[in-house]
Amino acid sequence: MKKPGEYISLFRSLGREWKWLLGYILRYKLEILLYIAMGVVGTAMGLGTSIATKYLIDAVVEHDSSVIVTAVSCAVGMSVFQILLNAAVSRVAAVVGTRVSNEVRGSIYDHIVKCKWESISKFHSGELINRLEGDVSAVSNSVISFIPGFFTRLTQFLGSLAIVVYYDPTMAVFALMSAPVMFLISRFSAKMIRKFNKETREMNGKVLSFSEESIQNLQTIKAFDLTQSYTEKFSGLLDQYRSIRLAHDKFSLLLSILMSVLGLAVSFACYGWGVWRLWQGAISYGTMTLFLQISGKLTTSFSALVSMAPGAINIATSAGRIMELMELPAEKDTDRDAAQEMLPAAREQGIGVSATDLIYTYSDGDKPVLRKVSFHAQPGETVALVGPSGEGKTTLLRLVLGLVEKDSGSLTMETPGHPPIPISDSTRRFCAYVPQGSAVFSGTVADNLRIACPEATEEAIVEALKTADAWSFVEKLPLGIHTLIGERGVNFSEGQIQRLSIARALLRDAPVLLLDEATSALDSWTEERVLKNLMESPRKRTCILTTHRFSMLRYCTRVYRVTEQGDLVLEETRI
Repeated sequence: MKKPGEYISLFRSLGREWKWLLGYILRYKLEILLYIAMGVVGTAMGLGTSIATKYLIDAVVEHDSSVIVTAVSCAVGMSVFQILLNAAVSRVAAVVGTRVSNEVRGSIYDHIVKCKWESISKFHSGELINRLEGDVSAVSNSVISFIPGFFTRLTQFLGSLAIVVYYDPTMAVFALMSAPVMFLISRFSAKMIRKFNKETREMNGKVLSFSEESIQNLQTIKAFDLTQSYTEKFSGLLDQYRSIRLAHDKFSLLLSILMSVLGLAVSFACYGWGVWRLWQGAISYGTMTLFLQISGKLTTSFSALVSMAPGAINIATSAGRIMELMELPAEKDTDRDAAQEMLPAAREQGIGVSATDLIYTYSDGDKPVLRKVSFHAQPGETVALVGPSGEGKTTLLRLVLGLVEKDSGSLTMETPGHPPIPISDSTRRFCAYVPQGSAVFSGTVADNLRIACPEATEEAIVEALKTADAWSFVEKLPLGIHTLIGERGVNFSEGQIQRLSIARALLRDAPVLLLDEATSALDSWTEERVLKNLMESPRKRTCILTTHRFSMLRYCTRVYRVTEQGDLVLEETRI
């Protein structure tokens, strides 16, 4: 037995989710009104055809040829009109549905990529895709199908009820005698339906996440001879998904059987009453036929209205999962104007990066990763961050990139002639970044480099490749810079990918260059050439790098060590 408070909480959640949905739905009110109007007219034609059939049968029984012609003409005309109208409705649904789906999906994607990095990184990419595709599809379907469908069925119900009441009010009582039971059933089933829908969505997200991650790392799985193990794990996830789906299907089947039995009982009651009235001579054969048709439509439309509750819950569940993403904090680019104004001077004169008493704690952490950190890096300098893995070096680069926000302290950028500007997502435009690991995209070599600078010429691309010591292998490729790179750079070595990533960062022509273990896959000779090219560049870049390789330190102006306690210690200054 569910407590009243649980139902109140459930319906509050459903109301909140549908209120959010209405914000999208109202954007397409004209299209929806058109769709509703067409559906209502089509339903009215169907009811009109039933009435015309009634008069046709009575006319045949009474051999009234004048009424027969009129009734046949009306029935045929309305039937043909209904066919054409249904075709038009299908076309409108396809056009509007595609538009709504694309716009909603685009809106959600836009928010995902603009969310604060720390917030969105808590979701697995497979789960994000699950919400972007599956949940968005359910929401967009509500716009073009669910709400218009509700009004169409309501019209059919009210129209059928009016016709039955007009000809025989008692028949209406028989047709609606299942209403209280159906209402109680829908109230009971609401919580179970929401539970099953949520579990199914979440389990589907786990399946997608596992399959996406394992396929991306297929080489590693094969290398460790884990193919059988991963196949078994995936089968286990599918079994869990199957169990949830079958439990949902079992519940739906039992609910459907119960509703069908109720509907059958109502149909027999209506049929028996109609036969009794015909036996008494109270109604004509045509009226009896009308009763059979309309009472069926009345029962069907009422059942359809009641059965829309699971659909409403399913849609609301998907809306709630999308709302969870949409409510994540987004980057605001607050200092956009100040950063844009400073950018030309920063490219010409360089820009400095300074931190004073910087403290940072991850949102799911219980102690600071960095505490009381102070450092500075000036134009033309290369500053190294060294220390054990997992102690905050990459975190410090994320702070400089404005991907995460400090707890306290000062973190700024400044260039001569301009006041210091606090580091945020707005100052990211001053930075070029080479991350750890594979960071290439599907497309050509040129496409990958132009991500950082869309307007770059082929000459500029080649120059960046030469500086990153990547031109030596790119020029030997079948199509040079127009050669396709496979997913995750599958047809390139890790060292080649790192050099392409460095070339992309250089093409951005940013005053701050951040290198996160950017030469870890390079041999010592290649690393030396790359770093020498970077140091000899005429650009007054401020370079901050993390490394475990002591060979890189001879190119650095200063070396800071990040300790296990989250402190930053100036270990060495090189002149």
